[in-house]
Formats: sequence, C-alpha cells, structure tokens
Amino acid sequence: MLKLLTAFRKELHKYPELSGQEENTAKRVQSFLNQHAPPDRWIENVGGHGLVAIYDHTDDGPTIMIRCELDALPIIETNDFEHQSLNHGVSHKCGHDGHISIVVGIALRLKNKIFDRGRIALLFQPAEETGRGAHRVCNDQRFKELRPDCIFALHNIPGRPLHSISIVHNYFSATVQSFAVQVIGKESHAAEPHNGINPAASISQLISKFSELNHTDPLSEKYSVLTPVYINMGSKNYGISPGMGELHFTIRTWSVIEMNQLKNAIEGIVNDVISSEGLAHHIRWFEYFPSAENDKSLNQLVSEVAEKNGFNVEVEKYPFKFGEDFGWFSDDHKVCMYGLGSGNDCPSLHHADYDFPDELLPTGIAMFTDIIETYFSLLNR
Repeated sequence: MLKLLTAFRKELHKYPELSGQEENTAKRVQSFLNQHAPPDRWIENVGGHGLVAIYDHTDDGPTIMIRCELDALPIIETNDFEHQSLNHGVSHKCGHDGHISIVVGIALRLKNKIFDRGRIALLFQPAEETGRGAHRVCNDQRFKELRPDCIFALHNIPGRPLHSISIVHNYFSATVQSFAVQVIGKESHAAEPHNGINPAASISQLISKFSELNHTDPLSEKYSVLTPVYINMGSKNYGISPGMGELHFTIRTWSVIEMNQLKNAIEGIVNDVISSEGLAHHIRWFEYFPSAENDKSLNQLVSEVAEKNGFNVEVEKYPFKFGEDFGWFSDDHKVCMYGLGSGNDCPSLHHADYDFPDELLPTGIAMFTDIIETYFSLLNR
C-alpha cells in the first residue's frame, strides 16, 4: 500500500494546480479511490472543485469527517528530482499532495472494516491557500445536509521532529487577514508639488502608526503582527508628482475577536491620517483565515491515539503563526487540527525547495484510522 500511495503522492506533486483551478487534481483523487477503495457515494464540486467521498456503514449514527486540501502555490520549484512540478510557476510547497495521499490512504486501510454505526466522510477541499475554499464548502447546501459531527485535519510541520504529533490547545493557528489601502491625492508637475497632493507623507505616516500596533509576544492574548508586503506610488517619471499610492499589509492575531479589534484600530488610523492630509482613500480586506478553535475532547482523543501508537506528543505553548482556513469549520462544528512533524531539517513551508516527506504517509494514516476507530468505539460503550 505504501508503495502505491508514494507513487500517487509524487504524481500529484508533478501536476499541481492553483487555488480554484484544482479540477484535474480532484479527478486524480476520484479515479484513484474508485479504483482502489470505491466510496458508497460521492459529493462532487463542493465549494468549487471539492470532493467528499462517503463510506456509509449504517443509516444512523455520527458522521466523522477527515479533511485535506487540493491546491498548490504560485511558487517556482527549485528541486530537480524526478517528480518535480511540470507546471512551471506552480508547486506543492505546503504539503497538500502529502495530506491528500494520507487521506486516500485512510480509505485503503479501512475499506474492509465494518463499523456498527455511522459513516466516514473524506473531504478534499479546494482553495485553502486563498482562505476561500473552506468558507465556500461550509456554505454549500450539500455539505450542510451532511452535518458532520466532528471534523479532523492535520498539517505537516517542518522544524518539528519527524513523526511527532503537535497538540495545540484552543486555537491551532493564527487568525490572518490581508488588506490594501489606496490613497488618492492629486497629481501635479514635479516642479510645483504645492499644486497637487502627493500621498508619500501619508503612506509614511500609515506605516509608522501601523507598526505601533505590533504586539509580538506570542504568549500574550494581545498578540498581533502587522507585516507590510507591498507599496506602490507614482512611476519613474521625474516630471510628475504622483497623486496615487497603494499600501498592502498582512496581519495576524490569535483570536477572531482580537482581529476585529485590530481592524477597527487600523481603519481609525487610516481615517485620521488621510483626512488630515486632504486625501481620499479606499480600504479593501481580503484573504481571511479565521483561527480554528480545537475542541477539548477531540484534542484529547488525538493525544491518546498518538501515545497509543508510540508517537512523541508535543504540546505547543501557543498557536502556529501561519493562517489556515480550517477555522471556517469551527464556527458550526466540533473540529480538531493537529501537527505532524516533518523533521528538523525539512525545508520550511512555502519555500521553493520544500517537498513533503513520504515517510510521513504511514504515520498520518495510522493516526487518522485509529482516531476513527477509537471515536466509533467510544460511542458504542
């Protein structure tokens, strides 16, 4: 089985697709499962190109869902191994190819297993990297009708010991939001800047005042990080004093509540600075990743399963700082996401030389299959 799954993972790696464009990736998943572990039914095109493979054991009982992600990133791969990306400028640099392979491996492992009650639903979610996929899945009526009782997911974590399990109490990862401020002044001749309104001073003030909102202690509930990622103003035309500028930031906090407070503070600063300079502005918010709040009982289940399998359990002191749109599911469902260590020497996520470690496949499969079996056995006690 491992040889088959490793070959499948490498096939996925060779043919990555960006968020919202995962049609062929979904087809590969569907074809693989239909051949090796056919589900009782499929729900197709969920929230885009998403898939749900459903294995019914009885008409009643709970639905346990395992979720993984289909999409890749707009990153040029620098690896030169045989399974390198054939889609130039797109590559699996977050390990979603490995996550998919783990989840299809669950189906292979459990295909001859009969449970007394309930059903297993394997969700292959689109567009995680843009923060849109989980939101669209949650708003898909067919997903709502499925009504999963609990949803589990994992994420591989470079820099943690290989095969270790990271447990995070409360929030698994940060709440992340990006925004752009367009500053609108008045263009003039560069020799007569007093006849226009150049946005440079206002943009400088915004950057300075935004930096004062940083609270970088991760142990603080007020943790907030504001990162400038893009600035654009004017052009290389030295006879013109520009009248337009644009500033982009990505920001993160632990909780959604703290994020909303931070957004209000940012909007207040923008209004104060812009109005004092006689400018106009537009502010646009996008790429929102709400934090996933782990259910305590499900977290405990993951920890017990990890210890049962002999995996080292590491309890994180605070959430992971990256964004993950799995948080959308925690609004209306009991959820749990845990980390799977990719090795201390594994390149970081989103780096051009990253590749999912295939030795993690049996670890992830063992964790999820034991989680499913233990969950159902607890219900029958």
